[in-house]
Amino acid sequence: MSRRYAEPIDVKRIDVAAPVGVAPTSTAPAPAQFLWRGRLYSVRTVLAHWVEGRAWWRMRGPDGLPAVAEAAELEVWRVEAQAGRSRSSGVYDLVNDGDGWRLLGIQD
Repeated sequence: MSRRYAEPIDVKRIDVAAPVGVAPTSTAPAPAQFLWRGRLYSVRTVLAHWVEGRAWWRMRGPDGLPAVAEAAELEVWRVEAQAGRSRSSGVYDLVNDGDGWRLLGIQD
C-alpha cells in the first residue's frame, strides 16, 4: 500500500560513485537528505532511479495556450530513509521536475 502526496520538500544531494565494475545509471547526484513537514530524513539507500516523461500536452502558458516546457521530464528517486534518530525507516518517492522537489509518495 502506498500513500500519495505531492508536497514540496527541500533536498540535499551528494555524488555517489557506482560500485566497481558497475556502470553508473545516472550522472545526477543522489538525494542524501530531505526536509518534509519540518522533519529531516536521512537517505540510507537509493533503491531506484528513473526518468519519466511529463504530460506536455496538459501544460499551458500564462496565456492559456499550450506551452513547451524546458524540463519535459521528471527525475524520480525511490529511497529508503529514516527520520531524525528514529530506528525505523520507510520507502519514499522523491521527484525533481526542474522547478523543485516534491515528495510524491510513501510505500508501506
